[in-house]
Amino acid sequence: MTHAAFRFDLNELNLDTIQIESVMGYKQGESQETISELIREILKESETIGNIKAEYVIFDNVRFNDAEKTVEINNLVFSLRKIVYGQIKKAESIAVFLGTAGKEIGIRSRKAMKDGDLIKGYIYDVIGSEIVEAAVDRMQDELEKAMLSSSKRITNRYSPGYCDWDVIEQHKLFRLIPDNFCGIKLNESALMDPVKSVSGFIGIGKNVKHNPYTCNLCDMKDCIYRKVRARK
Repeated sequence: MTHAAFRFDLNELNLDTIQIESVMGYKQGESQETISELIREILKESETIGNIKAEYVIFDNVRFNDAEKTVEINNLVFSLRKIVYGQIKKAESIAVFLGTAGKEIGIRSRKAMKDGDLIKGYIYDVIGSEIVEAAVDRMQDELEKAMLSSSKRITNRYSPGYCDWDVIEQHKLFRLIPDNFCGIKLNESALMDPVKSVSGFIGIGKNVKHNPYTCNLCDMKDCIYRKVRARK
């Protein structure tokens, strides 16, 4: 197995006010200056946040079952359902990935909410989501570069809880990385701690492809990222 782990500073992730405003539902130039200023302030405060991490482990011995839409990794069978299975079924290997923004961003969000500053709490929450997605973007870029030497490509990343892939399967996913570098734990409902964390699969092989836009594949109507993509 190949394992790679990464640690990032917030400044490496290139988050900016416009991006956060977009996720919050504002078009460029549409938000009030007070909101923009608050976002800039919170981004600056967030520079002190540590423990932004991501990692992947590559598993080469994978078996796909077209009839059941499942993949078997290390004797664990994952029921990916139609959409995710269709995107990775041509893979020769699978990278199991994890990423987290750490605990601090969630602590700050909850404290602001408790203190009655709902807007600030919400901005911290959005920034936390963007931090972990940006960290995993960077990790995925590194994975793609690593595969070039063997003329292999990668798919998009897919996570339990999306596209009908049952979130409860995260329990099996975490059994593949029992002592994960990211320090993420699961509760009985398969929710991650820290909350601002992600996990999933990335397919690897000579016959797979990476799609620049995949929201049309998913039927998750209330996803905030669907709204962002729709405005671009």
